[in-house]
Amino acid sequence: MELLWDGNNVKAGDSQSITALVKGCYGENKEGVILLEPEEALYLVDVRGAECRDAKGKKLSFNALASKFKEKKLLARYLTYKDWRDRGLFIRPEAEERGTYGRSVALEYKRGELVLDVPDFEGVFFADDLITTVDNAEVGGVLYNEYWLGQMGTYKAAHRGTISKFDVFETLLLLDSGKLELDVKRKDVFSEAKKRIEYFEDVYNVYWEWREAGYVVKTGFKFGTHFRIYFPGAKPGGGKGWTHSKHVLHVFPRKSSLIISEWARAIRVAHSVKKTFILAIPGKGKVRKGHVDFALYHRKGQGVETPKNGKPSFLMLSLSEDEYLSGEELAASLKTCAERELDLLVAIADRESSVTYYLIKRIGLPGSRYEYYEIEWMQP
Repeated sequence: MELLWDGNNVKAGDSQSITALVKGCYGENKEGVILLEPEEALYLVDVRGAECRDAKGKKLSFNALASKFKEKKLLARYLTYKDWRDRGLFIRPEAEERGTYGRSVALEYKRGELVLDVPDFEGVFFADDLITTVDNAEVGGVLYNEYWLGQMGTYKAAHRGTISKFDVFETLLLLDSGKLELDVKRKDVFSEAKKRIEYFEDVYNVYWEWREAGYVVKTGFKFGTHFRIYFPGAKPGGGKGWTHSKHVLHVFPRKSSLIISEWARAIRVAHSVKKTFILAIPGKGKVRKGHVDFALYHRKGQGVETPKNGKPSFLMLSLSEDEYLSGEELAASLKTCAERELDLLVAIADRESSVTYYLIKRIGLPGSRYEYYEIEWMQP
């Protein structure tokens, strides 16, 4: 196959190359000439044995050709493109695909209600620990056993002690519910938490929203996330009847950024312990166009979908393990996917050029002010 670099684009004009490219769903046909995207041209040179020459007839190596392109994240884009193609699946530049496809359906979560049926009570807040203690065993027992708020006694051994301990999120929830009277003012509790917990206001707002919807929300420290989630009606139990969480929740505010390797590690931990990873994106950000890199075609029965006989299954965002992604950027990309009615597949190329995929599906939580997504590891 012969390709030509004309100073701006890679293209093919001879009939044999055009036939092969059209059959393989490469490039865009413009007036009898196939124009190729950088990733397509590099793949053909790297894997398919194509030869690319410049206008003077000089053969261009992979590096020489790659150096001609100015696209950002070129190598991450190329490695994820190559991995998808190597799996026998079709992938197209996102800009070439238009329309809505109706392939994304929100995962509906039921909404309950939090109504605390306990008398008012008193507690003491320990600022250095961000913990409130309550020595009213009767109230503490009801809060723990009926609402799973706080910790009575010792974890998984409520009888080992008489006091109840409430973390700072539970403390504020009880204050905001008008049930708890503290030795300090609410603003002092909130101020201490903001000093110690990054983006605390956003994290607390997410905590409040899920608790208000009837869910049990406890610390996710053991799993590298903000919270673990139990569905409405869950209670602590004990012994063999202990209830285990099936979901963890991590808060990713729009104004925050996270290195991809850490982001992926938290999802991997959740997957390894068979928990669903939920991502929360609270806060307000700039209105911006969401970036996605490719439209992906997947499998259909015993075969595969192609741009000729099918429609895209996902949109892909290509990343490398050492780059940072902001909540605002991810939210914008997910908004683009929602408009196209496709789920987002995040493809991460690591330092060995292996690619890991994470599928992101929108969650419908009735009455929610924020955006929530389930993220799962995917093997295409």
